[in-house]
This record gives sequence, C-alpha cells and structure tokens, in this order.
Amino acid sequence: MQTRMLKFRLYPNAEQRQILERALEDCRYIYNELLAIHKITYKETGKTMSQYDMNLKLKQLKCGNLALSQVHSQVLQNISKRIRDAYHNFFTRRKLGLNAGLPRFKKYGRYKSITYPQSGFRVEGKKLWLSKIGYINIKLHRPIRGAVKTLTVKRISSGKWFATFSCKILLKPEEKIGSAVGIDVGLRHFLTDTDGRQIENPNFYQKALNRIRIENKKLSKKKRGSKNRMKQRVRLAKAYEKITNQRDDFLHKLSKIYTQHYGLIVIEDLKITNMVKNHNLAQKILDASWGRFLQMLSYKAEGAGGMVLKVNPRNTSRIYKHGKLDRDYNASLNILERGLTGQGLPLGPVDIEPLREPKQIPANSVVEAGSPLLVGW
Repeated sequence: MQTRMLKFRLYPNAEQRQILERALEDCRYIYNELLAIHKITYKETGKTMSQYDMNLKLKQLKCGNLALSQVHSQVLQNISKRIRDAYHNFFTRRKLGLNAGLPRFKKYGRYKSITYPQSGFRVEGKKLWLSKIGYINIKLHRPIRGAVKTLTVKRISSGKWFATFSCKILLKPEEKIGSAVGIDVGLRHFLTDTDGRQIENPNFYQKALNRIRIENKKLSKKKRGSKNRMKQRVRLAKAYEKITNQRDDFLHKLSKIYTQHYGLIVIEDLKITNMVKNHNLAQKILDASWGRFLQMLSYKAEGAGGMVLKVNPRNTSRIYKHGKLDRDYNASLNILERGLTGQGLPLGPVDIEPLREPKQIPANSVVEAGSPLLVGW
C-alpha cells in the first residue's frame, strides 16, 4: 500500500473564488485563535494541548460566529491537527539537535489551503463538489486511483487553485529483474550513470534569473497596498511558478525513464541540508533539486517493481580503479560497486571494462517526448 498525491487544476468562477478566499480567512482566524490558546496553555502548564482539547475550544469559538458555520466542520477540525503536527515537528527536530522554530501566527493572505479529511467532497464527471461551496470545474488529466483519504484545496501565489487528493493505492508490481545502474548527481552535469550517459544540468533558475531580477525590481517600485503592486506580485509569482513547473517536468520524466529500464538503481545518500551550508554552491544545489529527484526515483521504483539503494558517498570521486576516467563517470562506477557488493551481487561487465568517453545528452532531449537521443535507452 502506497500513498500517492494526485494534483489537479481547479477553475472556480468569481463567486466561488470569493467563497474559497473567505473560507481561507475564516480558517486563518481559527488557526490564530487556537494557536494563541495553545501558547498560553503551554506557558502556564508546560504541556501542549491535545487535538481533542483544541477541538473543544473550537466549539466555543464557533458559538455565536455565523461566518464559521459556512465552513465545513471537518475543515475547521483539521486546523487543530495542523497545530498539533507543527508542535510535534518542533519537538522532534529539537530532540535531533536541528534548528526549529515554534509555530507562528498567520498574517493576512498567508493561510493558503483547506483540507477535507474524510467527507464533504466528491468528484462528479468534470466537477468537484465541495460542501458549503458547490460544484467547481476541475481538470482531470488522469484517473483518480485507489481509496481517497483526504482532499486539500490550495491557492498558490499566482492566484491559481489546485485540488490535491491523498490516495492509498495497492501496488502489485511484478518484481523487475533488470540491469543495475549507478548514478552520480552533480552540478556540471545533472547526473552521470554507469552506462556512460551524462545528462546536462538544465539550470532552470539560473536561466530565468535575469527575468526574476527585473520583476523584483518592478515590484520594489510599486506603492505598498496598491492594485499595481498586487498585479506585479502575481507576475513575479508566475515567473517562479514557471521555473517550478519546468523543473518538475524534467525530474518526473527523467526519473520515470530510469525506473522503467532498471531493476536496481544505486545512488549516494547525500546530506543535502549540510551541503547547502556552502553559500557559494547553495543556489546551484537547490536549483538542481537532487533531493526531489531521489524522492521521485524511490517511489516510482517501488511502483515499477524495482529498488533504489543508497550508499555512503565518501570518496566515490577519489578512488580510481580503472585508470584515467571522467571524474563523474568514475564516481558512478564506484557507487554501483558499493551497492552491488553491499547486496552480495556480482559486478557487471561495465565494471570490468568501463567506457572511456561518456555520452552527452542535452537536458531538452529529456523534456521532448520521442527525442532521438533517448531512443533505445
């Protein structure tokens, strides 16, 4: 059983947008009130409030407030869960010795999503019905599989609305008996594998940096609180949104290619949080999104019957067993060898006689469907 998040675009009309935005503000009010009560309780008693206790306080807040009756009851109860989870994460990170901050109050416009935990929603044809709101147009670009557990409706910074379904899917993949591959991720090339491929780093953020700077400069010149500033803020948000969409598209397609063609994928167990402490490389590391790529590899491999194995990255680029090779290609060979020997598996032919010249693959060939460079992958 695997949890999958299925995201779809919503197209609410003007009236529905107004209702949704009012619901967000009502939820923000409840969030801030419950958080204030929680902070006072913790300060006085040294104990956190349970979700049950916060729901009791929620009932008191609802009394006499007619606006809150226009929001589905379970949507309001989910706010208590969010606060409980926020405190749980805070204490967990503190115990691990990591930096952590207490939950903060939400300013106007900073509460961006509502969650229907069990009921209050259903899909009918090309419409999504939400309790207290009605039927909203939804773009179902793929079927909703499995048992739907929750629905989250979110407004992103560009003003677009999305519905995300959390689904429990029973996977019955046949065990994939395929070849193994070692992958070394980097900045000069996005990745290099043991089959001699070097995928170009797309550098989406770096390429869009000039536009981001121009839009930011325009925003700084707009009067605070004006409609022109609001319009410019949306333009800037759309510029960032485009980068995110490009990056996700690239990572999804590339991770799918690897999970479809390999039964075992060996990667480095990178501590990206520590790596970005190097301020000279932090921006480029975050732009590459290695963590997101490795996460996609893991769940897609599980769904395809394969396996992703993480190995210690120590000195993978410094040990040369096959003479003078490309640094990244040599690292991928060492990564694969560590993975295979750790599993007690024999080394493949590539480890005996590696390639001398890796094959360069442009990033746009990964994005373009049917690219001749990917035929026969």
